[in-house]
Amino acid sequence: MNCLDLTKAQRIYTAERLAEDRLERINMGLEDVHPRVSFYTKYGKRFFDILISGFALIVTLPINLILGVCTFLDVGNPIFFHQERLGRNGTTFTITKLRNMRNTRDERGELLPPEQRVTKFGKFIRKTSMDELLNFWPILKGDMSIIGPRPLLPEHKVRFNKRHIMRLAVRPGLECPPRMSRMDHAWTWQEQFDNDVWYVENISLRTDIFLLWQLVKYTFDRKNSEM
Repeated sequence: MNCLDLTKAQRIYTAERLAEDRLERINMGLEDVHPRVSFYTKYGKRFFDILISGFALIVTLPINLILGVCTFLDVGNPIFFHQERLGRNGTTFTITKLRNMRNTRDERGELLPPEQRVTKFGKFIRKTSMDELLNFWPILKGDMSIIGPRPLLPEHKVRFNKRHIMRLAVRPGLECPPRMSRMDHAWTWQEQFDNDVWYVENISLRTDIFLLWQLVKYTFDRKNSEM
């Protein structure tokens, strides 16, 4: 049977069973992760998150209002999309984004793949990263941070090995960009997770400033947006 013939629930169940079979053996060969603890990780990072996200929410309010109207004209009500994501220490929180996909389903009642449901306007706001603007609210609330591992769906948690699960030791962020200036290929999950773990062990003000600059360059680099 082709995996594409399975429902989403069946694919999740299959992935979880495969993870159970392999993780114990994989974990035996992995080193422990030691999250960095400092004054900055305890207090400074949160201070800057509040400062930056509060300012960003005020500045982007007119943009979000315009995007909200455009979303209504594009896909109708509701204009918001809510989804649970993994937060710090494996707890869950809800992210809210403007909808950019239609709810078109196949003959089994399953939603079509995202690339078949996203609208032209949705592709535009994704390419320009304007779909991330509402994420400054969970940053202000304390569910997220400016820089940190991307928050994934809760179903991914059981698939992490003992190193990769330590990406949950910190608040998730808008992005944990690559440390190199330019990626010559689309990131694999392994590369992304290894980068996240490196961040957990090396958090500092200097690291966050550097990665914030990398994030700005990464966001506006057309080659990266097309990967």
